[in-house]
Amino acid sequence: MTSPILVTGGTGNLGHLVVPRLVDAGHDVRVLSRHSRESSEGIEFMTGDLATGDRIDAAVEGSEIIVHLAGSSKGDEEKARHLVRAASRAGVRHLVYISVVGADRIPLGYFRSKLGAEREVADSGLPWTALRATQFHDLMSMAAQQMARLPVVPVPAGFRFQPVDAGEVAARLVELALGPPAGLVPDLAGPRVYGMAAMVRGYLQARRKHRPIVPVWVPGKAARAFRAGANLAPERAVGRRTWEDFLAASVSSPKDSAPALVADRSISA
Repeated sequence: MTSPILVTGGTGNLGHLVVPRLVDAGHDVRVLSRHSRESSEGIEFMTGDLATGDRIDAAVEGSEIIVHLAGSSKGDEEKARHLVRAASRAGVRHLVYISVVGADRIPLGYFRSKLGAEREVADSGLPWTALRATQFHDLMSMAAQQMARLPVVPVPAGFRFQPVDAGEVAARLVELALGPPAGLVPDLAGPRVYGMAAMVRGYLQARRKHRPIVPVWVPGKAARAFRAGANLAPERAVGRRTWEDFLAASVSSPKDSAPALVADRSISA
């Protein structure tokens, strides 16, 4: 009997795609959650808090592979530190971490937190693998949905995104977890780069909504990094599912056709 694979963040948007793939691959999975949940076939839920380190040792014990997906807008480095210490005590042989493209280039709290967690993993002394991915379609859809509630939609001028399918990221993470430790692996990015205005316009078209879109100049170092494409990985456009595909499947009703949206590879929004 093989040891269970521990997944942190296993109930989140990415985790709920990773966990069943690991089970389908024939592995028992242990999911770390802050709240008590009933276990199911092949999946054991264990309660613990990465922010405080509470019960993390018990969750890690007996696992040789950890897939660390838990994250938030801040504090990721501290959570990674607690996990790394418990993993070191337990003799874990492979720690896999999901990060974000631009973690080392965008001076913004979320990205800095991801970079800090990366460094905790890399400096842990444990065999490790880290994957950086671009923003998920789901995240971009939520942002567009919030913007579309306004009568006039402001979008940051010059911002571009390269959205990637969360399922494709999940599949890659499973492949990495079941393979040998590889350090920082090549980024995973979506197949096309879009201006933010084009993405919002496509969302509005899919929803049969009409809103004026107004580019807004955003000052600051982080905004300059976004305008320079620090969140992009055009040389790693290996994802297959486009923003149009996502909208057609997840936003449009059965009567809707996929909106006409042209990938924007220019600097302007």
